[in-house]
Amino acid sequence: MADISRRSALKRLGGTTLATAVPIIDALGQTPGATNARAMPSPGGATPRTTYLFFNHEEAAFIEAAVVRLIPADEQWDGALEAGVPNFIDKQLGGAWGAGERLYRSGPWQPGTPSQGYQLPFTPAELFRKALAAINNELAKAGTPFATMSGEQQDEYLHGLEAGGKNLDGAPSDVFFASLWQCTVEGFFSDPVYGGNRDMLGWRMIGFPGAYASYYDLVDKHGIKINREPMSLAQDVHGHVHPDPNIPAYSPPSNR
Repeated sequence: MADISRRSALKRLGGTTLATAVPIIDALGQTPGATNARAMPSPGGATPRTTYLFFNHEEAAFIEAAVVRLIPADEQWDGALEAGVPNFIDKQLGGAWGAGERLYRSGPWQPGTPSQGYQLPFTPAELFRKALAAINNELAKAGTPFATMSGEQQDEYLHGLEAGGKNLDGAPSDVFFASLWQCTVEGFFSDPVYGGNRDMLGWRMIGFPGAYASYYDLVDKHGIKINREPMSLAQDVHGHVHPDPNIPAYSPPSNR
């Protein structure tokens, strides 16, 4: 497989199809699997613990271990865990999006075509709750919780979910994986006001300046690098991010 840089691959994540999600991580190079992803330290400093509002302990353990494999840390950049992606997913599932506030909920519930998008009767919160319970029950019976697997075993299991064909208490495994992958990418690159992208790590990695108020002097310039510190929607003049109190997504900054 061609050697590609992690930065260039992550720049293309938004346009990458789900069918190639995990193989892209293969190209980036795998990181060793941790026996307890919840305690995995950041390469650049300690990773703050997340206070979960939606996930229970077993669910959080799977999510933390899974995002480590989907967007791993490397020698230059921290990964999804250090960027607070589990916190982002937890707060999204515990809020209006997780409750399906804008989903059509009146059926009929029948398998749709790929062009028809999501067709299940579950809200995002219900989808994750059912799928994670089914996964954790299956692996507990086998005596191999996901967080205790080696990195290679975790990758194989995630590939199996992505491939589909497994029923997770009514939730197709490929639909769950697609949702997990999408949430992981969004948590890594969204504005920190929503609880992920801690210290604007994702933006720094790809050189995105964030919610910079004025590009007036740059609108007629093309192909240039914008060399400035990224800015959050909720950032004050001192560089501090103040999340909207109506968004339950606060995650403490890392100790770096």
